[in-house]
Amino acid sequence: MHITTLNNMTIEELQSVLSAAKKFAEGKQWELEQQMFIANLFYENSTRTKLSFEVAEQKLGFKILNVDVHTSSVQKGESLYDTVKTLEAIGVDAVVIRHPEENYFKTLIENINIPIINGGDGCGNHPTQSLLDLYTIFEHFNRFTNLNVVICGDLRHSRVARSNAEVLTRLGATVSYSGPEKWFDHTLPKGEFLTMDEAVKHADVLMLLRIQEERHQQANNEKDTSYLEQYGLTVERERKMKQNSIIMHPAPVNRGFEIADELVECHRSKIFRQMSNGVFVRMAVLKFALQNGKV
Repeated sequence: MHITTLNNMTIEELQSVLSAAKKFAEGKQWELEQQMFIANLFYENSTRTKLSFEVAEQKLGFKILNVDVHTSSVQKGESLYDTVKTLEAIGVDAVVIRHPEENYFKTLIENINIPIINGGDGCGNHPTQSLLDLYTIFEHFNRFTNLNVVICGDLRHSRVARSNAEVLTRLGATVSYSGPEKWFDHTLPKGEFLTMDEAVKHADVLMLLRIQEERHQQANNEKDTSYLEQYGLTVERERKMKQNSIIMHPAPVNRGFEIADELVECHRSKIFRQMSNGVFVRMAVLKFALQNGKV
């Protein structure tokens, strides 16, 4: 079963993955009946997603093939489809792909017969990041309904913003937005647009986003302290947050830009907890994909 976007998963399937992740976090094992190979195919740089997939794969007992696109036949002009078809032909059981092209998987899913797990597609989707965010939110609040989630920052260029806004709305949370108006994306699910000073008072979950300069068509000059003062989470703003509210960020964190350095590891911050949870969630996703939706 392909895991390309959470829009293709039912609420029951989402809950099944989160439940399996919890069991893995509690030490449950999955005994493989046969040797299985997983290929990681990353066309963009990655630390957390790539390495947490590798840790998840090793914990599950898979044989891992890390495909280096810089030394592969991609450099000779081989298409993404032919690369994945080659992996399928040599016996790989599933492939994790990160690619700069939005919705790259649409050219693959009809003719590739092994699970494709989307590790991020351009400004489009990041399903496993969203799942680990859901897991982290539920771990803290034990619910999604009636939570106020404010997604803040570079909304237009963030696949995390889109994936999270869509799935959290489906799960019953109220999603709002904050950030520079020029980076707002009107194709996101409907939600109120707040100033950052309004957002910190409103949010149960304050979800910060990285300024994605590599996706901006023109270089911006806002990556300085003025961004933090206008649109970021300062120490003064954090003090106005609700008592039980939390701070999230998909990382990498631009310390001192989206968030004050001293808040990255403060008592509200779930940033490194998200990373820890990502391993268990990706274990559950791999099992879900390989068992065709049965965890």
